[in-house]
Amino acid sequence: MKVSREQVAENRRRILEAAGRLFRERGFEAVTVAEVMKAAGLTHGGFYGHFASKDDLIAAALAEMVVAPGVEPVALAPYAARYLSTVHRQDCAGGCPVAALGAETIRQSPKARAAMTEGLRRQIARLSAGTSGTAPEESRRAAIGSWAAMLGAMILARLSDDPDLSDEVLAETRAFIEERAPAPAARSQT
Repeated sequence: MKVSREQVAENRRRILEAAGRLFRERGFEAVTVAEVMKAAGLTHGGFYGHFASKDDLIAAALAEMVVAPGVEPVALAPYAARYLSTVHRQDCAGGCPVAALGAETIRQSPKARAAMTEGLRRQIARLSAGTSGTAPEESRRAAIGSWAAMLGAMILARLSDDPDLSDEVLAETRAFIEERAPAPAARSQT
């Protein structure tokens, strides 16, 4: 039975979505191709019609998770408030792929690292574009420093087995960013 192009695309989307959730929840090494396919509601045999290997799947899943199309400006302080929340901390499987998988990606294929690098470039551009009243290099510095602080805080908050310390790391990092964040860029009224 021949599968339509639309169904092939939908199956690939389901595989990437399932892989992204499982990888963020358990890491690359702890997830098998069979588990990804089962979570996607597909048979294991169909995997190789979409991907050449697990490494290929990892790179494609990372690209899907971190390389959003376009560069929509994001204001630093409100973004940090959402990112550095207890809800996000608790949702590894649905949360930030960089906080969940960044350290593991260092040891992945060049294609996987390239996807993370492109995601980093776009995130810096989004956060830089969300500021106004500062020189471009100052906006970029604030974006890079704030993003690094957010990621580090989320990783530290998730690894701590002390809930009070975890909450403190999130709260103090939010306050640190709010004190230093440039003003949000004005949106045009068109």
